[in-house]
Amino acid sequence: MRAFDVMTSNVVSVRPDLSVREVARIFVEKRISGAPVVDAAGDIVGIISEGDLLRRVELGTDKRRRASWLDLFSASDDARDYIKSHGMKVEDVMSREVVSVDEDTPISEVATLLETQRIKRVPVTRAGKLSGIVSRANLIQALASLAEEPAGEGGAAVTDREIRAMLMGELAGHKWAFAGRNIVVSDGVIHLWGVFHSVESVDAVRVAAESIPGVKGVEDHTEPYPIMPGI
Repeated sequence: MRAFDVMTSNVVSVRPDLSVREVARIFVEKRISGAPVVDAAGDIVGIISEGDLLRRVELGTDKRRRASWLDLFSASDDARDYIKSHGMKVEDVMSREVVSVDEDTPISEVATLLETQRIKRVPVTRAGKLSGIVSRANLIQALASLAEEPAGEGGAAVTDREIRAMLMGELAGHKWAFAGRNIVVSDGVIHLWGVFHSVESVDAVRVAAESIPGVKGVEDHTEPYPIMPGI
């Protein structure tokens, strides 16, 4: 799946010359927590979120407490904070460093962006223009909408040998795939045997096993790696 498949197309965007109070009303009326900022040419010039509106002089929330020894080095930060809390237009308070993706961007990359950049939404573009937006909620909705996978291609039954081959392929190259493992598949049930160094490694193998099409269940017969006396 790609960004185009999960994005919200009917995007609420705002102009950079819109007032901060107007944006606050839009957030409340539309029940949104952020919006891309688009200029007259249709280019994305920023993004504004509820976080940009938390520190406002009108609310008395503009004061930030700083350690006294930092005061000598915080002139630029203080200036930015003042603009953020006193600016009357969207262009004054919006975030200008916009992370965006193309419509064809795989949703795995979108999820990575949302996680690593610690953002809740990312604008989607087509030929450089805004065409949609993908939020964390969109990804959760996509997951919830996925149909249960059939037992095999075209719904055909998967053999025990195929199940085992798929699982061994999935485990290949993973450090947590514990040494000395033995995997037996019988009537669609995967039996895990062997020793392990951590409970997490067994859980990871179990999760991998449960994700294989056609699996009816997973039986864990593993044992912890023996600890030598005195170690």
